[in-house]
Amino acid sequence: MFAAVLDPLQLTGRSATHVVPVAGQSCLLHPGAAQAWLGLQAAALAEGLHLQAASGFRDFARQLAIWNGKCRGERPLLDAAGEPLDALCLAPAQRVAAILEWSALPGASRHHWGSDLDVIDLAALPAGQSPQLLPAEYAEGGVFARLGRWLDSGAAEDFGFFRPYAADRGGVRPEPWHLSWAPLAVPALQALSVECLAEALQEAQLDDAAVVAAQLPVLHARYVLNVAAASPRALAAPALLKDDSTSG
Repeated sequence: MFAAVLDPLQLTGRSATHVVPVAGQSCLLHPGAAQAWLGLQAAALAEGLHLQAASGFRDFARQLAIWNGKCRGERPLLDAAGEPLDALCLAPAQRVAAILEWSALPGASRHHWGSDLDVIDLAALPAGQSPQLLPAEYAEGGVFARLGRWLDSGAAEDFGFFRPYAADRGGVRPEPWHLSWAPLAVPALQALSVECLAEALQEAQLDDAAVVAAQLPVLHARYVLNVAAASPRALAAPALLKDDSTSG
């Protein structure tokens, strides 16, 4: 485990001093997570899986654009079953709840930490087809079904990764593609308090901000803290016991 966790700016995606480019790839990760990711990719390749990160580090501004785009009906908004919703026909509280089914509040995304990434199997993706990152793609019969089975086997845990959204816990919908590097993500989650998140949102031009502010402690508990715990195997991954610094 790391001796120091990320500072408030890093935790909320307002600083990128804790992430680096992953060698030969178009994503940013914390140095420790990047090393673990390269190891996981090599292990997957030996099994015929060409892992690629569909998303790694994402800053506050990017998460804010996603949030506001969904609020304004400029980006797709889905219900719990993955069916389209008309954001402009929903009351503000309903809209906030719908967005949080699949997307994090700016400042509260695990992607801010550089520990988390969304993964696909490039070898399984048909030419010209883009991944949608929907659970059906990772279930039996889906384009990434083999990757889903491989992740279900716990193979990623040998490199320190776990899936915080593996099952429906009454918060964020299941995301079988989402991996989190336990040595950094566990202390980062503990550090991301309601007060830290509120401070990050204070000056943001956030749509439906009044609803978010009124419900923030409840939203924090349901959509930030309400995740699966990292397994002891992920936390004790032998190759990841180096005490690297999280400072940039």
